[in-house]
Amino acid sequence: MCCQKMVRPAARRRVVRYIQQVYGLSERSACRALGAPRATHRYDSRRSAAEGLTARLRELAIQRPRFGYRRLYLLLRREGVVVNHKRVYRVYRSEGLTVRIKRRKRLAATPGAAPAVPNGPGKRWSMDFVTDRTSDGIAFAF
Repeated sequence: MCCQKMVRPAARRRVVRYIQQVYGLSERSACRALGAPRATHRYDSRRSAAEGLTARLRELAIQRPRFGYRRLYLLLRREGVVVNHKRVYRVYRSEGLTVRIKRRKRLAATPGAAPAVPNGPGKRWSMDFVTDRTSDGIAFAF
């Protein structure tokens, strides 16, 4: 049971092949000795290579740095590439592609214009109160 838990299946297959070559064991004996399932050793991945997808995704990301993986996925679909959005995300992350963070432009620290000086009563109103009273004592609130 040495290679059951922490070893990935691809590494497990390599170890079984190595044991077979070095000790001249059959597949069954090598798998039993290592505690590796024979099904894992015989597994043949059907996943197609992602080289073309990776290259095209990188090109699109360079052309459009503000596009995330979702919009790049749509562009790929429009080009006729049949691919799952989850796979596009996986390739996007593995290539280290991310949306570039746009830095805010710093505004010049110029003093604002001073408010106009009121030239009579009732020309400037303050809205920093919650309740107030009229001249005859009736309370009102905003």
